[in-house]
Amino acid sequence: MATIKEIAELSGVSRGTVDRVLNNRPGVSPKTAEKILEIAKALDYRPNKAGLALAAQKRPLKLGVILFGQNGNLFFDEVMEGVRYQETRLAGYNCSILVRQTAFDAHQQLDAIDELLSQEVHGIVLTPYNAPEIVQRIDELYADGIPVVTVNTDIEHSRRIAYVGSHYFLSGETAGGLMGLMTKGDVEAGIILGSHQILCHTDRVAGFQDCIRRKYPHIHVAATIQNQDDEVESFHLTQELLRERPDINALYFAAGGVYGGCKAVVTEKRQGHITIITHDKVDTTRSFVKEGVIAATICQQPFVQGSRSLDILFNYLTTGELPENERNYVTLDIRIAENI
Repeated sequence: MATIKEIAELSGVSRGTVDRVLNNRPGVSPKTAEKILEIAKALDYRPNKAGLALAAQKRPLKLGVILFGQNGNLFFDEVMEGVRYQETRLAGYNCSILVRQTAFDAHQQLDAIDELLSQEVHGIVLTPYNAPEIVQRIDELYADGIPVVTVNTDIEHSRRIAYVGSHYFLSGETAGGLMGLMTKGDVEAGIILGSHQILCHTDRVAGFQDCIRRKYPHIHVAATIQNQDDEVESFHLTQELLRERPDINALYFAAGGVYGGCKAVVTEKRQGHITIITHDKVDTTRSFVKEGVIAATICQQPFVQGSRSLDILFNYLTTGELPENERNYVTLDIRIAENI
Protein backbone atom coordinates (compact mmCIF):
# COMPACT_ATOMS: atom_id res chain seq x y z
CA MET A 1 0.00 0.00 0.00
CA ALA A 2 1.30 3.44 -0.92
CA THR A 3 2.28 5.80 1.89
CA ILE A 4 2.27 9.59 2.28
CA LYS A 5 6.08 9.42 2.38
CA GLU A 6 6.21 7.74 -1.07
CA ILE A 7 3.79 10.26 -2.54
CA ALA A 8 5.88 13.11 -1.11
CA GLU A 9 9.09 11.71 -2.60
CA LEU A 10 7.54 11.29 -6.04
CA SER A 11 5.93 14.74 -5.88
CA GLY A 12 9.07 16.47 -4.65
CA VAL A 13 7.26 18.06 -1.70
CA SER A 14 7.11 17.54 2.05
CA ARG A 15 4.89 14.98 3.77
CA GLY A 16 3.05 17.87 5.41
CA THR A 17 2.13 19.27 1.98
CA VAL A 18 0.82 15.88 0.87
CA ASP A 19 -1.18 15.56 4.08
CA ARG A 20 -2.79 18.97 3.50
CA VAL A 21 -3.82 18.04 -0.03
CA LEU A 22 -5.13 14.58 0.84
CA ASN A 23 -7.15 16.02 3.71
CA ASN A 24 -8.43 18.97 1.69
CA ARG A 25 -6.71 21.64 3.78
CA PRO A 26 -5.67 25.03 2.37
CA GLY A 27 -2.17 26.35 1.77
CA VAL A 28 -1.12 24.43 -1.35
CA SER A 29 -1.08 25.81 -4.88
CA PRO A 30 -3.65 24.30 -7.27
CA LYS A 31 -0.88 23.05 -9.61
CA THR A 32 0.96 21.24 -6.80
CA ALA A 33 -2.27 19.84 -5.37
CA GLU A 34 -3.26 18.47 -8.78
CA LYS A 35 0.13 16.77 -9.16
CA ILE A 36 -0.11 15.19 -5.69
CA LEU A 37 -3.63 13.91 -6.34
CA GLU A 38 -2.60 12.40 -9.68
CA ILE A 39 0.30 10.51 -8.04
CA ALA A 40 -1.90 9.37 -5.15
CA LYS A 41 -4.46 8.04 -7.62
CA ALA A 42 -1.82 6.27 -9.70
CA LEU A 43 -0.48 4.58 -6.57
CA ASP A 44 -4.00 3.71 -5.40
CA TYR A 45 -3.35 5.47 -2.09
CA ARG A 46 -5.88 4.74 0.66
CA PRO A 47 -5.77 6.30 4.12
CA ASN A 48 -5.19 4.13 7.16
CA LYS A 49 -8.58 4.48 8.82
CA ALA A 50 -7.55 2.83 12.06
CA GLY A 51 -4.54 5.11 12.45
CA LEU A 52 -6.51 8.23 11.61
CA ALA A 53 -9.30 7.31 14.00
CA LEU A 54 -6.67 6.88 16.70
CA ALA A 55 -5.24 10.27 15.79
CA ALA A 56 -8.73 11.76 16.09
CA GLN A 57 -8.84 10.61 19.69
CA LYS A 58 -5.68 12.63 20.36
CA ARG A 59 -6.78 15.73 18.42
CA PRO A 60 -10.06 17.20 19.72
CA LEU A 61 -12.64 17.70 16.98
CA LYS A 62 -15.58 20.10 17.03
CA LEU A 63 -18.47 19.66 14.61
CA GLY A 64 -21.14 22.30 14.13
CA VAL A 65 -24.77 21.57 13.26
CA ILE A 66 -27.17 24.25 11.96
CA LEU A 67 -30.78 23.17 11.52
CA PHE A 68 -34.06 24.93 10.84
CA GLY A 69 -36.69 24.65 13.54
CA GLN A 70 -36.38 27.85 15.53
CA ASN A 71 -40.16 28.31 15.15
CA GLY A 72 -40.87 24.91 16.70
CA ASN A 73 -40.81 22.40 13.83
CA LEU A 74 -41.39 18.93 15.33
CA PHE A 75 -39.70 17.25 12.37
CA PHE A 76 -36.36 18.75 13.31
CA ASP A 77 -36.78 17.44 16.85
CA GLU A 78 -36.51 13.98 15.26
CA VAL A 79 -33.48 15.02 13.19
CA MET A 80 -31.97 16.20 16.48
CA GLU A 81 -32.39 12.72 17.95
CA GLY A 82 -30.03 11.43 15.27
CA VAL A 83 -27.60 14.26 16.04
CA ARG A 84 -27.66 13.44 19.77
CA TYR A 85 -27.07 9.77 19.02
CA GLN A 86 -23.90 10.65 17.12
CA GLU A 87 -22.90 13.10 19.83
CA THR A 88 -22.82 10.23 22.33
CA ARG A 89 -21.05 7.86 19.93
CA LEU A 90 -18.40 10.34 18.80
CA ALA A 91 -17.59 11.52 22.31
CA GLY A 92 -15.37 8.43 22.53
CA TYR A 93 -13.27 9.90 19.70
CA ASN A 94 -12.74 13.19 21.52
CA CYS A 95 -15.33 14.85 19.27
CA SER A 96 -17.90 17.38 20.47
CA ILE A 97 -20.95 18.72 18.63
CA LEU A 98 -22.34 22.25 18.80
CA VAL A 99 -25.93 22.81 17.61
CA ARG A 100 -27.73 25.97 16.49
CA GLN A 101 -31.25 26.37 15.07
CA THR A 102 -32.53 29.20 12.88
CA ALA A 103 -35.65 30.36 11.07
CA PHE A 104 -35.85 30.47 7.26
CA ASP A 105 -33.51 33.42 7.05
CA ALA A 106 -30.15 33.78 5.29
CA HIS A 107 -28.81 36.35 7.75
CA GLN A 108 -29.63 34.13 10.72
CA GLN A 109 -27.80 31.24 9.05
CA LEU A 110 -24.74 33.36 8.32
CA ASP A 111 -24.70 34.58 11.93
CA ALA A 112 -24.96 30.97 13.15
CA ILE A 113 -22.03 29.98 10.92
CA ASP A 114 -19.96 32.87 12.29
CA GLU A 115 -20.80 31.85 15.85
CA LEU A 116 -19.70 28.26 15.23
CA LEU A 117 -16.49 29.46 13.57
CA SER A 118 -15.75 31.53 16.67
CA GLN A 119 -15.94 28.23 18.56
CA GLU A 120 -13.33 26.81 16.12
CA VAL A 121 -15.42 24.02 14.59
CA HIS A 122 -13.69 21.80 12.04
CA GLY A 123 -16.77 21.08 9.90
CA ILE A 124 -20.47 21.91 9.68
CA VAL A 125 -23.70 20.02 9.00
CA LEU A 126 -26.18 22.50 7.53
CA THR A 127 -29.81 22.69 6.40
CA PRO A 128 -29.15 25.48 3.91
CA TYR A 129 -31.37 28.42 3.13
CA ASN A 130 -31.42 28.59 -0.66
CA ALA A 131 -29.70 31.91 -1.34
CA PRO A 132 -26.53 33.00 -3.21
CA GLU A 133 -24.88 34.27 -0.04
CA ILE A 134 -25.21 30.83 1.53
CA VAL A 135 -23.62 29.21 -1.54
CA GLN A 136 -20.79 31.72 -1.33
CA ARG A 137 -20.28 31.03 2.36
CA ILE A 138 -20.16 27.26 1.84
CA ASP A 139 -17.54 27.78 -0.88
CA GLU A 140 -15.51 30.03 1.43
CA LEU A 141 -15.65 27.42 4.18
CA TYR A 142 -14.47 24.74 1.76
CA ALA A 143 -11.55 26.92 0.68
CA ASP A 144 -10.64 27.42 4.36
CA GLY A 145 -10.60 23.66 4.95
CA ILE A 146 -13.96 23.50 6.77
CA PRO A 147 -16.16 20.95 4.96
CA VAL A 148 -19.95 21.24 4.88
CA VAL A 149 -22.46 18.39 4.64
CA THR A 150 -25.99 19.49 3.79
CA VAL A 151 -28.82 17.67 5.53
CA ASN A 152 -32.57 17.49 4.88
CA THR A 153 -32.38 20.04 2.07
CA ASP A 154 -29.61 20.63 -0.45
CA ILE A 155 -28.28 23.72 -2.20
CA GLU A 156 -27.17 23.82 -5.83
CA HIS A 157 -23.78 24.85 -7.22
CA SER A 158 -22.01 24.87 -3.85
CA ARG A 159 -18.87 23.03 -2.75
CA ARG A 160 -20.55 21.05 0.00
CA ILE A 161 -18.99 17.59 0.15
CA ALA A 162 -22.23 15.58 0.44
CA TYR A 163 -25.99 15.73 0.93
CA VAL A 164 -28.10 13.51 3.22
CA GLY A 165 -31.88 13.56 2.92
CA SER A 166 -34.88 12.72 0.82
CA HIS A 167 -35.07 12.73 -2.98
CA TYR A 168 -37.55 15.58 -2.90
CA PHE A 169 -38.69 15.61 -6.51
CA LEU A 170 -39.52 11.90 -6.19
CA SER A 171 -41.21 12.64 -2.86
CA GLY A 172 -43.41 15.24 -4.54
CA GLU A 173 -44.19 12.84 -7.39
CA THR A 174 -45.24 10.28 -4.79
CA ALA A 175 -47.57 12.81 -3.20
CA GLY A 176 -49.09 13.56 -6.60
CA GLY A 177 -49.54 9.86 -7.28
CA LEU A 178 -51.25 9.31 -3.94
CA MET A 179 -53.63 12.19 -4.51
CA GLY A 180 -54.37 10.91 -8.01
CA LEU A 181 -55.21 7.44 -6.72
CA MET A 182 -57.27 8.72 -3.81
CA THR A 183 -59.48 11.19 -5.68
CA LYS A 184 -62.11 11.10 -8.41
CA GLY A 185 -63.81 13.76 -10.49
CA ASP A 186 -62.55 17.34 -10.68
CA VAL A 187 -60.06 18.16 -7.94
CA GLU A 188 -59.11 21.69 -6.94
CA ALA A 189 -55.95 21.36 -4.88
CA GLY A 190 -54.23 23.85 -2.63
CA ILE A 191 -50.47 23.55 -2.16
CA ILE A 192 -49.02 24.69 1.16
CA LEU A 193 -45.24 24.90 1.50
CA GLY A 194 -42.87 26.46 4.01
CA SER A 195 -40.82 28.74 1.76
CA HIS A 196 -39.95 29.23 -1.89
CA GLN A 197 -36.36 29.75 -0.66
CA ILE A 198 -35.99 26.18 0.61
CA LEU A 199 -34.93 23.84 -2.18
CA CYS A 200 -36.55 20.72 -0.73
CA HIS A 201 -39.93 22.50 -0.55
CA THR A 202 -39.79 23.74 -4.14
CA ASP A 203 -38.50 20.38 -5.40
CA ARG A 204 -41.45 18.61 -3.78
CA VAL A 205 -43.90 21.03 -5.35
CA ALA A 206 -42.21 20.60 -8.74
CA GLY A 207 -42.46 16.81 -8.46
CA PHE A 208 -46.11 16.99 -7.41
CA GLN A 209 -47.02 19.29 -10.29
CA ASP A 210 -45.09 17.21 -12.81
CA CYS A 211 -46.88 14.03 -11.70
CA ILE A 212 -50.42 15.42 -11.86
CA ARG A 213 -49.70 17.06 -15.21
CA ARG A 214 -48.52 13.79 -16.74
CA LYS A 215 -50.88 11.29 -15.12
CA TYR A 216 -53.79 12.95 -13.33
CA PRO A 217 -55.31 15.75 -15.40
CA HIS A 218 -58.38 15.77 -13.15
CA ILE A 219 -56.28 17.52 -10.48
CA HIS A 220 -55.84 21.28 -10.84
CA VAL A 221 -53.72 23.52 -8.60
CA ALA A 222 -56.06 26.19 -7.25
CA ALA A 223 -53.55 28.12 -5.12
CA THR A 224 -50.10 27.93 -3.54
CA ILE A 225 -49.28 29.55 -0.19
CA GLN A 226 -46.23 29.79 2.11
CA ASN A 227 -46.48 29.30 5.87
CA GLN A 228 -42.79 29.48 6.92
CA ASP A 229 -43.31 26.12 8.69
CA ASP A 230 -45.11 28.11 11.40
CA GLU A 231 -48.21 26.44 12.87
CA VAL A 232 -50.06 29.65 13.76
CA GLU A 233 -49.41 31.20 10.37
CA SER A 234 -50.38 27.93 8.72
CA PHE A 235 -53.71 27.91 10.56
CA HIS A 236 -54.65 31.43 9.51
CA LEU A 237 -53.44 31.11 5.91
CA THR A 238 -55.19 27.76 5.39
CA GLN A 239 -58.41 29.06 6.95
CA GLU A 240 -58.29 32.12 4.69
CA LEU A 241 -57.65 29.91 1.65
CA LEU A 242 -60.59 27.63 2.41
CA ARG A 243 -62.93 30.58 2.89
CA GLU A 244 -61.79 32.29 -0.31
CA ARG A 245 -61.88 29.05 -2.32
CA PRO A 246 -64.76 26.87 -1.05
CA ASP A 247 -64.28 24.68 -4.14
CA ILE A 248 -60.95 23.35 -2.83
CA ASN A 249 -61.32 19.64 -2.12
CA ALA A 250 -57.66 18.61 -1.73
CA LEU A 251 -54.59 19.95 0.07
CA TYR A 252 -50.93 19.08 -0.31
CA PHE A 253 -48.67 20.12 2.56
CA ALA A 254 -45.18 20.09 1.05
CA ALA A 255 -43.42 20.90 4.33
CA GLY A 256 -44.26 21.85 7.95
CA GLY A 257 -47.24 23.64 9.44
CA VAL A 258 -49.37 20.51 9.04
CA TYR A 259 -50.94 20.74 12.49
CA GLY A 260 -52.03 24.35 12.05
CA GLY A 261 -53.34 23.72 8.55
CA CYS A 262 -55.32 20.64 9.58
CA LYS A 263 -56.77 22.49 12.57
CA ALA A 264 -58.07 25.06 10.08
CA VAL A 265 -59.69 22.27 8.05
CA VAL A 266 -61.39 20.94 11.21
CA THR A 267 -62.42 24.44 12.34
CA GLU A 268 -64.06 25.05 8.97
CA LYS A 269 -65.79 21.66 9.27
CA ARG A 270 -64.20 20.45 6.03
CA GLN A 271 -62.64 17.20 7.33
CA GLY A 272 -63.83 14.26 5.26
CA HIS A 273 -64.47 16.58 2.31
CA ILE A 274 -60.81 17.38 1.58
CA THR A 275 -58.16 14.83 0.61
CA ILE A 276 -54.99 15.82 2.47
CA ILE A 277 -51.50 14.52 1.67
CA THR A 278 -48.61 15.47 3.97
CA HIS A 279 -45.05 14.55 4.85
CA ASP A 280 -43.54 12.99 7.98
CA LYS A 281 -45.14 11.38 11.02
CA VAL A 282 -44.61 13.63 14.00
CA ASP A 283 -47.12 12.99 16.77
CA THR A 284 -49.66 15.59 15.65
CA THR A 285 -49.59 14.36 12.05
CA ARG A 286 -49.92 10.77 13.22
CA SER A 287 -53.06 11.71 15.19
CA PHE A 288 -54.66 13.40 12.19
CA VAL A 289 -53.94 10.34 10.03
CA LYS A 290 -55.54 8.05 12.60
CA GLU A 291 -58.58 10.34 12.78
CA GLY A 292 -58.98 10.33 8.98
CA VAL A 293 -58.27 14.06 8.56
CA ILE A 294 -55.06 13.26 6.64
CA ALA A 295 -55.37 10.60 3.92
CA ALA A 296 -51.67 9.69 3.76
CA THR A 297 -48.28 10.97 4.86
CA ILE A 298 -44.86 10.35 3.28
CA CYS A 299 -41.97 9.89 5.72
CA GLN A 300 -38.23 10.48 5.24
CA GLN A 301 -36.28 8.98 8.17
CA PRO A 302 -35.29 12.14 10.09
CA PHE A 303 -33.25 10.22 12.68
CA VAL A 304 -31.14 8.69 9.90
CA GLN A 305 -30.63 12.13 8.35
CA GLY A 306 -29.24 13.60 11.56
CA SER A 307 -27.06 10.59 12.28
CA ARG A 308 -25.68 9.85 8.80
CA SER A 309 -24.75 13.45 8.00
CA LEU A 310 -22.52 13.66 11.07
CA ASP A 311 -21.06 10.22 10.35
CA ILE A 312 -20.05 11.36 6.85
CA LEU A 313 -18.53 14.59 8.17
CA PHE A 314 -16.57 12.83 10.92
CA ASN A 315 -15.24 10.15 8.55
CA TYR A 316 -14.14 12.80 6.07
CA LEU A 317 -12.28 14.80 8.71
CA THR A 318 -10.54 11.73 10.16
CA THR A 319 -9.83 9.71 7.00
CA GLY A 320 -9.99 12.26 4.19
CA GLU A 321 -12.38 9.98 2.29
CA LEU A 322 -15.52 11.27 0.63
CA PRO A 323 -18.67 9.12 0.87
CA GLU A 324 -19.31 6.68 -1.94
CA ASN A 325 -22.27 8.80 -3.12
CA GLU A 326 -22.40 12.57 -3.22
CA ARG A 327 -26.18 12.43 -2.65
CA ASN A 328 -27.21 10.06 0.12
CA TYR A 329 -30.96 9.55 -0.20
CA VAL A 330 -33.07 8.09 2.60
CA THR A 331 -35.98 5.72 1.92
CA LEU A 332 -39.49 7.06 1.32
CA ASP A 333 -42.12 5.47 3.55
CA ILE A 334 -45.87 5.90 2.93
CA ARG A 335 -48.17 5.74 5.96
CA ILE A 336 -51.97 5.62 6.13
CA ALA A 337 -54.33 5.07 9.07
CA GLU A 338 -53.83 1.31 8.97
CA ASN A 339 -50.03 1.32 9.30
CA ILE A 340 -49.07 4.51 11.11
